[in-house]
Amino acid sequence: MEFTLETREGAYDLHASVRMIGQDILVAIWGGEKPHIGAVSIAQARPSLQNPEKVGASTSVFCFLGHKEDELAKMIGERIAKVCNTNVVVTAGMHWDQISQEGIEKVLENSTILLNMIIEQIQMRHEAKEQ
Repeated sequence: MEFTLETREGAYDLHASVRMIGQDILVAIWGGEKPHIGAVSIAQARPSLQNPEKVGASTSVFCFLGHKEDELAKMIGERIAKVCNTNVVVTAGMHWDQISQEGIEKVLENSTILLNMIIEQIQMRHEAKEQ
């Protein structure tokens, strides 16, 4: 299964390509004037440390020098791993010249919108596959 998504908020929109590789999930996220790979996260689902009945995730992040997508890649990978109870790799890279603090906040909002879209599509496609 493979699909692409994008936010359509009008400013600082993000794009994602999602591919299922067996039970694992590979996500590429990009946006802006100079899309690239700035950070990579790997998240592994595991029993929650606080409540073994729930799913948690352990996440590692690699970030290229000078890039700031590490927190975004970590947040998205960890959330998908927890919700889908699987291994997840996320690449993230977006750049807008002279972005303001307000612009950064909009990118973060759009990343949450995109994350919710990704999870919804994965769950919807998984349910359709089971029927």
